[in-house]
Amino acid sequence: MDDYPLLNAFLTMLWFFLWVLWFMLLFRIIGDIFRDDSLGGWGKTGWTVLVCVVPFLGCFIYLLARGRGMGERQLRQMQEQEKAFRSYVQEAAGDTASVTATADELAKLAGMRNHGDLTAAEYEQAKAKVLASH
Repeated sequence: MDDYPLLNAFLTMLWFFLWVLWFMLLFRIIGDIFRDDSLGGWGKTGWTVLVCVVPFLGCFIYLLARGRGMGERQLRQMQEQEKAFRSYVQEAAGDTASVTATADELAKLAGMRNHGDLTAAEYEQAKAKVLASH
C-alpha cells in the first residue's frame, strides 16, 4: 500500500470514471443514430462508421452537427412511449370497468330473483338483455 500513494489512487479512479462516461456517451450517440427516422440507411451507416473508426473525433463531430436534436428525439420517443402506455392502461381499465358493470348488474338481478321480486322467466329475460348489451 505504501508504493501506491493516495493521489495515484484518486487519478486511477478519475480515469476509470472518465472511461465509463466515454462509453456511456458513445452508446448514447449510437442509440441516437439508430433512433433517428430522418436519417436514411447511408446516413446511419456513415455516422456509425465515423463514430466507430475515429471515436473521439466522430463523437465530437456528431455532437456539434446533431447534438441539439438528440434531446428532442429522446423527448419525442419518451412521449410516444408514454402515450402508448396510457392508451394501453385506458384500454385495459375500460375492459375491466365493463366487466365489473356487467357483473354488478347480474348480481342485482340475482338478488332480485332470490328475494322473489323477479320470476325465473323475468330473470332469464333481463339477464339476456344485460349480456347482449355488454
